[in-house]
Amino acid sequence: MKSSKDEYFIAIDHIRAIAAFIVVTWHFLHGNNGYPIPFAYTPAFFPFAILDEGHTGVALFMTLSGYLFAKLINNKSIDFKWFIWNRILRLLPLLLFVILINGAMTAYSNGSLQLYTNSILKGWIDPTLPNGGWSITIEFHFYFLLPLLLWIARKSTWGLFCLIPATIMMRILQHEWQGEVQTSAYWTLIGRIDQFVLGILAYRLHHLIKGRHPEVLSGALLFMLFYWYFDHSGGFFQLPTYPSPNPLWIILPTIEGFVYAIIIAWYDHSFSHPANRISKFFGKIGEYSYSIYLLHYFFVFTAAKLINEHVMEITNFYLASCWSFIFFMLMIIPAKISHKWIEAPFLKWRMEYTQSPSRVSPSRRLSSKIARTSN
Repeated sequence: MKSSKDEYFIAIDHIRAIAAFIVVTWHFLHGNNGYPIPFAYTPAFFPFAILDEGHTGVALFMTLSGYLFAKLINNKSIDFKWFIWNRILRLLPLLLFVILINGAMTAYSNGSLQLYTNSILKGWIDPTLPNGGWSITIEFHFYFLLPLLLWIARKSTWGLFCLIPATIMMRILQHEWQGEVQTSAYWTLIGRIDQFVLGILAYRLHHLIKGRHPEVLSGALLFMLFYWYFDHSGGFFQLPTYPSPNPLWIILPTIEGFVYAIIIAWYDHSFSHPANRISKFFGKIGEYSYSIYLLHYFFVFTAAKLINEHVMEITNFYLASCWSFIFFMLMIIPAKISHKWIEAPFLKWRMEYTQSPSRVSPSRRLSSKIARTSN
């Protein structure tokens, strides 16, 4: 990715590409209400449980956001109005395009435009925006907390860490009151805040993680085993019902954020990431990941159904995962078009929103180059 200051972080784009693939595969495998792969299925090869429960890709995206903004700002002061302005320019054009397309589809199918409009208006607070737009709502909620979180981090890293027990306690109380916490833990900042905070902490403590290959790989292995157990126990929809009363959802966002934060910091700081063809190719996928994320909803469910009914049966999980990868690669085409014609034109209007402590009165200027992608 490139920032508004033209800084390029190819490792971040690599991780974005992985997160996008995990989410797309989740929808390809199960998107038609457990079709073509039933929700009850659990892959025998345990690492594939991450794909079978691919909703966890959203947790990877959220953790990466916290890490990335800590990396970009990194003890600099922040001009909040320009920060929000930049985020609007980055995220809103494609989101509005998706909202308009869904509105046109609703009208064409004789659906209620009034109900659709109400869901869009509610979507700036509640998780009701289409095509995964609910996660953009959470992102913006996080943006409004970011200056406070970074201020706490500058004062005391451990002070920021202490927010994690507080949010866990909040979810414990909600579970006691409502009998379930999955809804808030997955769909709102009440759960996702842990992932953002852990991402920030991982950047600030990356020197403790850099080069720790045995420890990080062992932790990743344990996490995959844990997720296999979670998948085998019922996963997102069948633990035992949806929303789940299981108290695991109190700490699941924290577990995801903790592991992903360590992996992100390790990958970002432990390797040189040479700009060869393979690295650049996967970097491009990460660059287009926002477009892939929002646009794949228009195609993924129909694609899985058409392949299963007219090309070949894909009720085998591993075969379906291979087809998901092919579909994911094909999504690069509309994503590239979207990035070029819908997203990139607005990025030239971004402003610098950070200043180093040594600068007293920085001038604000338009970024001279169109960024490749977000942030």
